[in-house]
Amino acid sequence: MMVPSPPYDHLRALTDHNGVFEHALLAEPRREHGYCVDDVARALIVVAREQQQTVELRRLAATYLRFLESAVRADGLAHNRMGSDGEWSDDPGMGDWWGRLLWALGTITAQRGDPWTRARALRTFRIAARERSTSLRTLAYAALGAAEIVRVRADDHIARTLLREYIRAMPDLPAPPWRWPERRLAYGNASIAEALIAAGDALGDEAATTQGLRMLDFLLSVETSNGRFSVTGTAGRGPREKGPSFDQQPLELAALADACATAHAVTGDPVWLRPITLAWQWFTGLNDSGTIMFDAETGAGFDGLEPDGRNENRGAESTLAALSTYQQALRHGLLTAP
Repeated sequence: MMVPSPPYDHLRALTDHNGVFEHALLAEPRREHGYCVDDVARALIVVAREQQQTVELRRLAATYLRFLESAVRADGLAHNRMGSDGEWSDDPGMGDWWGRLLWALGTITAQRGDPWTRARALRTFRIAARERSTSLRTLAYAALGAAEIVRVRADDHIARTLLREYIRAMPDLPAPPWRWPERRLAYGNASIAEALIAAGDALGDEAATTQGLRMLDFLLSVETSNGRFSVTGTAGRGPREKGPSFDQQPLELAALADACATAHAVTGDPVWLRPITLAWQWFTGLNDSGTIMFDAETGAGFDGLEPDGRNENRGAESTLAALSTYQQALRHGLLTAP
C-alpha cells in the first residue's frame, strides 16, 4: 500500500494572500503577529519538495515566492517581518532570514518547474547574494541554496563563490571529544554540517565534505540517547552537559533529517538513513517525554517538547519542521503504510 504525502491542511490554514502567519494559538493563526521571511522561506522549500504536486500547492508556492521577492531590496538586504496589514515592519538586514531566503530561492531555481518561476527565483537570489553575512549559521543556510543552484548550473559564479566563502569561514575543529566549530550547540545545528557536506560535494572539495560528515557524526552522537533523539533544547548544550534538555524544538529534527539525507545522497552509505527514521519517530512519540508531536489529521506540528508533554500551539516553524521530516522519511522509503 502506498504511503500518502503528509496532509497540508494546517499549513493552508496558516496561509493567506500575503504569506504564512508565524504564530498560532492552539490551531488558530495569530494574525496580529504577522509574518516572517524565516517561515515563508521554510514553507516554500517544503511545498517545492513535495513530489505529488497539486494546484493548491502550486498556488501556495506562488504566494510564498512573491513574499520573498518583495522582502529583498536592490542592495541585497532583506526585510524579515511583515505586519498583518501587509506592510514591512522592520529595517532590512542580514539575519538568519537572509540565509533561509537564499536557501529557498536556490531550491526553486533547481526545480523542474516553470522556467519563468525558476528565473525569478534565480534573479532574486543573485540580488540578495550581493551582501554577505558574518554569521556561520546564516551563511550555512545561504550555502544550502547555493549548492542547489550549482547542482543544476555547475558554472554559476555567484553560487560557487558563496560556497567557497562558506568553506573558508568554517573554523578548524577542536580536538576530541568536542568536534564542533562552536563552543555550544545552539539551534538548527545540523544545517551547519549539512552545508559543509553540500558545499564540498558541489565544488569537488573532498576535505570539506569529509569534515562536514565528521561534524554530523559527532552531532548524532551527542543528540542520540537510549535509541532515540534527545536533541538540544532552547538553552543550548555545552561539552560537559548531559541528559535531556528542553524546550526541544521540532526544527532540530528537521535539520537532522535534511543533513542525513544530504549525507546519504553524497556518500551512498545507508548508515545515514537510520537517523532520518529516528527524526520522524521523534514526532510520533519516540522522544524524551513519550509525546506525539504531529497531528496526522491536519499536518500540524506542536511547538515544543517539554518534560511532561508538549506546547499545544501549532505555529509555522514547528508545522513546517514536521512536514519536512515526514517528506524526507517518505522520500527514502522509511515510512510504512497505516
